[in-house]
Amino acid sequence: MAVNGNIKSDGCDSSDQIRTFNLRGVAMGDSYVEVMVKRKNSPLLGAGKVVLWGLAIIFLLLGAMTSWAFLVAALVFGAAAYFLIPMLDLEFEYLYLNKEISIDKIMAKEKRKHCATLDLNKMEFMAPENSHELDSQKAGNYKVIDFSSKETERKAYIIVYNDNDGTKLYKLEPTVEMLSAIKQVFPRKVVEY
Repeated sequence: MAVNGNIKSDGCDSSDQIRTFNLRGVAMGDSYVEVMVKRKNSPLLGAGKVVLWGLAIIFLLLGAMTSWAFLVAALVFGAAAYFLIPMLDLEFEYLYLNKEISIDKIMAKEKRKHCATLDLNKMEFMAPENSHELDSQKAGNYKVIDFSSKETERKAYIIVYNDNDGTKLYKLEPTVEMLSAIKQVFPRKVVEY
């Protein structure tokens, strides 16, 4: 796998997988690139999980010895640890196909939720997060929708996108292959500096 700027990958990292192939129903001339990006977990997430499970066990023991109210508290803490904490383990899947980027959020490697479909014909431009091309957008009060890993060593791009709701900024971490596929179709809209 190629290395571009601050993106570091040895090809074995599950957070940056690329698969380029033809699908049934997709013409040979169509571009298809799929990218998986794992969101960086907060250290507090692991500590929160341990604390919630610890409280559930403590309240379970207290409930067994004293009052049933402690059993209810144990059930609440246990349910929070079991259902809520895994949902904070996020991955994003970007799928580029025929001038569109489809973005899905995968929670706990089990649940998938479609977040956005970007018709790149409505894209003003795409530039690295620290590019001077974005100075006018940074001065405005635009909504930034973050679908990145939040790792500082990775190179994130901002897509300036216009739709019926106004201008939005989407933060993504495309790979070299995805950037080149988009640049083939929109050469003047992809800024790489």
